[in-house]
Amino acid sequence: MPITLLTFDFGADEEAAQQARHRLEGWRQALRLGDRVKFRFDREAADQAGGAEAEPAEKPKKGAGKKKSDSAAQPESAAEESERFRVLIRLEFSDHEKLSYHRWLERIPAEAPFREAQKQMLSRGQEGFDEALRSFDELP
Repeated sequence: MPITLLTFDFGADEEAAQQARHRLEGWRQALRLGDRVKFRFDREAADQAGGAEAEPAEKPKKGAGKKKSDSAAQPESAAEESERFRVLIRLEFSDHEKLSYHRWLERIPAEAPFREAQKQMLSRGQEGFDEALRSFDELP
C-alpha cells in the first residue's frame, strides 16, 4: 500500500494554512475519502524560548500597572509572529487505487492555498520517512 507524506510549510501565514486545512476537510467530506487522506495542522513556535517567556509575563498582570501590561503584550505578539504553521498530509491508498493516488499527488500541490507553501514529499523507503511518519502520528 503506497503511503506518501506531504508537508506544506506556510511560515507565519496562519490564514493560508487555515484555508488549506478547510480545503482538505471539504475534499475529505465531499469525496468520501475517509482514511485515504489524513491531515494534521501543526502550529509550532520557531523559537522555543519565546513561548516560555510569554507565560511569566502574564502572571504580574494582576497587580501590575498599565505600563507593565503594555510591555507584557509585546512578547506575546512577538511569540505569535515567530510561530510556524504547517499542514501535514498522509495519503494512503490501496494498491488497486493507483490512479486516484497519483491524481491526489498532483492535485494537492497545484491548488491555491498549497502553491505558495514550501513543499516536501516523502514516500515509503525514502530517508526521513519513518521519522516524519512518527511525528505525524504524534500530532493531535
